[in-house]
Amino acid sequence: MGDVAVEVDIDHKSDLLSSQILHFIHNHPSAVSLREDPAVSEVELRLDIPDEERHQNLMTGALAGPKKLIMSPFLFRNAEERSMVMFFYVGSGVCGHPGIVHGGVLATIVDEGLARCCFPHLPNKVGVTANLNIDYRAPAMANSYIAFRAATTRVEGRKAWVEGEARDAPG
Repeated sequence: MGDVAVEVDIDHKSDLLSSQILHFIHNHPSAVSLREDPAVSEVELRLDIPDEERHQNLMTGALAGPKKLIMSPFLFRNAEERSMVMFFYVGSGVCGHPGIVHGGVLATIVDEGLARCCFPHLPNKVGVTANLNIDYRAPAMANSYIAFRAATTRVEGRKAWVEGEARDAPG
């Protein structure tokens, strides 16, 4: 993954943009490689949450929609390695400054990604964040794709330690 974001033409209808996003994620070299790995399973986050609960979920509720997280993130999980990669598209409706994704939105994405990485390895398959440390190294640009990679490094009872990194996902 590099340092240059791929921009999408957002002047078209929402369904066309969703189609472009789906095409990009489906054909991204990292996604293709992950999909070909028999140890990796692919999950569309939206389908992982019951319809009646989506409005109560930040990622599929408040942050979802036109000019926000236009499509639910796609997650590729490797259970053996306790790792995952999540691809998503961030629109211009989640900016803190013009063209720059709000740091709180990025923190939410990081928190959600870290949780989704470790939950399968916890006794009850669910948990809460006790400590979250983020080093922002560069701004995330709006109207671009981001790949979030994470790995669960340790599990002790109901506690998990997870490391992750969000980067541009250029084509």
